[in-house]
Amino acid sequence: MENDPFAIVDEIPRKVMTLFYLVDTSGSMSGAKIGALNTAVRETLPIIKEISENNSDSKIKISVLEFSSGCEWMYPAPKEVETFEWRDLQAGGLTSLGEAYDNLSQKLSHSHGFMMEATGSFAPVIILLSDGAPTDHPEYALDKLKSNNWFKVATKIAIAIGDDCIKQTLIDFTGNEEAVLTVHNVDELKKIIRMVSVTASRVNSKNTSVGKEAPDKATETVTTIKNDIVNDPTLKGIDVGSSTTNAGTDDWAGW
Repeated sequence: MENDPFAIVDEIPRKVMTLFYLVDTSGSMSGAKIGALNTAVRETLPIIKEISENNSDSKIKISVLEFSSGCEWMYPAPKEVETFEWRDLQAGGLTSLGEAYDNLSQKLSHSHGFMMEATGSFAPVIILLSDGAPTDHPEYALDKLKSNNWFKVATKIAIAIGDDCIKQTLIDFTGNEEAVLTVHNVDELKKIIRMVSVTASRVNSKNTSVGKEAPDKATETVTTIKNDIVNDPTLKGIDVGSSTTNAGTDDWAGW
């Protein structure tokens, strides 16, 4: 019996979209904040896994950089979400944000970093989470990072954890005031980590929409998140951009 040429269909190689988490693990993150963060990301990963498995355009990889008195990658290279296992982060130390920027800049490279995918890469998603102010001077490192071509096209979102976070530092990172979201309690932190992670994964792991009026992925992601916050009564305590509507409502007890 002759082989049926249509019996075997090769899988079309998919590009890779890497989701980066940059996590402040300084001493002020101890207790409820780091506990809620660990839980939220761990509970969100199965949803991202489902997005990746059902996506014909790309597969999603995860990479985590924690920064306190120095920096450390959770794994030496991004891992496919299907095999990624979250390792609970511990808080303690300073807030070396500039060092984190340097580390990220080194890895956002297709020649010697994390973007060396044979099938190609979509622009990454970078989610920065912090609750305070840098204890180093990140301005020079951020200027260098902003010259990185992968960073230029990345979707960048920052989550400010509580009123003590210096919002301008996060706005400088995202380059978009509306991409900075401030939460004031454990429930908000868990919900926003899930929403941002899932929305960004869905939007940025698909091929770009065509047409003159089609928004870029970063704009689409931020607009979707902002609209979801406005339309969800359970998220009314989250401030978008420079808004201080809910300032003074921090409550990190009860974890």
